[in-house]
Amino acid sequence: MASTPAVVVLDYGSGNVHSAVKALEAAGARVELTADRERVATADGLVVPGVGAFAAVMKGLDAVRGGELIGRRLAGGRPVLGICVGMQVLFDRGIERGVDTEGLGEWPGVVEELRAPVLPHIGWNTVDAPGDSVLFEGLHDERFYFVHSYAAREWTLEGMGALATPKVTWAEHGESFVAAAENGPLSATQFHPEKSGEAGIALLRNWLRTL
Repeated sequence: MASTPAVVVLDYGSGNVHSAVKALEAAGARVELTADRERVATADGLVVPGVGAFAAVMKGLDAVRGGELIGRRLAGGRPVLGICVGMQVLFDRGIERGVDTEGLGEWPGVVEELRAPVLPHIGWNTVDAPGDSVLFEGLHDERFYFVHSYAAREWTLEGMGALATPKVTWAEHGESFVAAAENGPLSATQFHPEKSGEAGIALLRNWLRTL
């Protein structure tokens, strides 16, 4: 990176944002925590964190017009990275404890409870990333830290025309689920890079190189 990339972590009331800020700084970014429309629009990269319930995260995003901010960046080809529930809300819908909530609809699909003997899925797990993944370059043998009970269990979006086929990374907990996705300027991880030690910092560094 010739210069230090400017990254905004979207401030919409989600918890756990300060560890994400510190991890991005450790990876080499200049980081600002804000929902200021101009800052969000002009930053080199936008990170959308998320912990807790799908519906609560959507309510917080709606309060700062997060869907519009994310959509405008993506329309201009400007990178966005979602983390944990910040990834889940990129799908069409989330169903949690019988509550069906509309997501941001950037990707087709539904986030549902994992069919696993033990929930939540907490701890370190391996992932199966495509060989040409940018996020996981040099990290194919690493483990990452997960804390969740819900995930996207299917991926249906294909590449069309000039659009490259999305790179989808999978993990297993009771069943296969989407652990990460790279789709043009939009990337996301179900796990927490900021809680994943050196491997997480390296993944964020890989993302920063794309900015």
